[in-house]
Amino acid sequence: MPVTSQLLRGLPRAKVFASGLVPCQHNQSLFLPATHRRASRQTSPILEKQQPSRSYQSSSLLCSYNLTPPQVNSILKANEYSFKVPEFDGKNVSSVLGFESNQLPANNMGCRSCCTESVCSNQLSLPLQALCERLFYYIAVSLLPHDTLCELEAAVEAGRPLSPILQWHKHPNDYFSREAQKLYFNSLRTYWQELIDLTSPGEIPETREALLNAFKRLDSDISLEAQVGDPNAFLHYWVLRVAFSGATACVAHIDGHDLFIANAGDARAVLGVQEEDGSFTAHTLSNDHSAQNESEVARIRSEHPPSERKTVIRQDRLLGLLMPFRAFGDVKFKWSIELQKRVLESGPDQLHENEHTKFIPPNYHTPPYLTAEPEITHHRLRPQDRFMVIGSDGLWETLHRQEVVRIVGEYLTGVHQCQPLKVGGYKVTLGQMQGLLEERKTRMSSAFEDQNSATHLMRHAVGNNEFGTVDHERLSKMLSLPEELARMYRDDITIIITQFNPHVIGAQRQEGQS
Repeated sequence: MPVTSQLLRGLPRAKVFASGLVPCQHNQSLFLPATHRRASRQTSPILEKQQPSRSYQSSSLLCSYNLTPPQVNSILKANEYSFKVPEFDGKNVSSVLGFESNQLPANNMGCRSCCTESVCSNQLSLPLQALCERLFYYIAVSLLPHDTLCELEAAVEAGRPLSPILQWHKHPNDYFSREAQKLYFNSLRTYWQELIDLTSPGEIPETREALLNAFKRLDSDISLEAQVGDPNAFLHYWVLRVAFSGATACVAHIDGHDLFIANAGDARAVLGVQEEDGSFTAHTLSNDHSAQNESEVARIRSEHPPSERKTVIRQDRLLGLLMPFRAFGDVKFKWSIELQKRVLESGPDQLHENEHTKFIPPNYHTPPYLTAEPEITHHRLRPQDRFMVIGSDGLWETLHRQEVVRIVGEYLTGVHQCQPLKVGGYKVTLGQMQGLLEERKTRMSSAFEDQNSATHLMRHAVGNNEFGTVDHERLSKMLSLPEELARMYRDDITIIITQFNPHVIGAQRQEGQS
């Protein structure tokens, strides 16, 4: 049975202040992975002032409280989730053994990223949750054969109960938007009706095309729902809020030994490959859609006239405002100025009080500037491919992908491979070096105290010191930073770790070659 996992992230928006437009890192509205997100959904607005860089060094100037180890564990484990693929007749016949996930908001306002393997967290802003709920259904419908879609439509038309098209592994505290349920269902039904008309009996969709269509159609529906509105005042406000918020997404679809990654934004998927000597190396499965990706920069510039070459990307941001170059929603970077004004003028009063929705990006001449079209990559799994890590940018900002794979690999195998102790440019006496070695020896005995690999990795992401070991004092300080400082030092972190079954993958590859 194919397994699909997904990471979604809301992006922070710009807010207008008297001093000009500066990044608002405390603003959030929507869903899955981006670099500085927190209240609305935009991912990194313009920097007319120098943005405070994140420092991961301990500082005596930080006003924080020391947490006890149980308090630290309580915070780190609050959102962890684990699922093991069930066995049949005592055997695991799936290429996936299971998955584990966790997320840690940068402060108590909630997390702007979402991890879901058909799982969404209660920490999400509601617009982000709305997108989380929907993307899996759009992917499922896109992957269904023509005949199954016809059976689905016939059941709805006759008022018969529907067979579930998804097996959801939900977090116990998941939120579900009952108010928007009918609207979302009608949009999804319209989509599968169109697929029925466009396909033929017996036709089975191709995975790459299905993932592409699911992303694009959901983004289109989000836009259309906002333009049409709703007689219900709450729903009208809701669909507009979702559309003007933004979210990036990274989805993995695993069918046998075929692994597809659909990525739109700056989340990242990395494969952990075990070498013959037992060590692990990282194999990147996705590309970040940001200014650091030269091909993305070239794509953006090629879609707009030469006169906009200097303005379409400024200060490594789209129109000087948005850090990810692909995202759901964020219609402020997609709709024409006329359409934005018309929709907002007919919208509820709450939107008229929101300065962000009325703000027009600078040098806004030839929209759309933003797309939700994913970049899709394919990898054929091998027995040495032991696990996959999907993480929001908050993870990759703190740990290199090779370090991530090493930490997870050692956790899953229980084998701790000591690396040479590096002290960088620090002057260390022999006594201090002996203390560091003894400290590392002590920590190795408790290195696997976490019961969840995503929690274990998160502990390292937040608590690693300059020597590459988890420092409880540092971990305590980072988790107890005041809200106004927290996002200056770390972003939201969302992690999904999928563990593969090498025996099943090896057998599947042999069958495919015979």
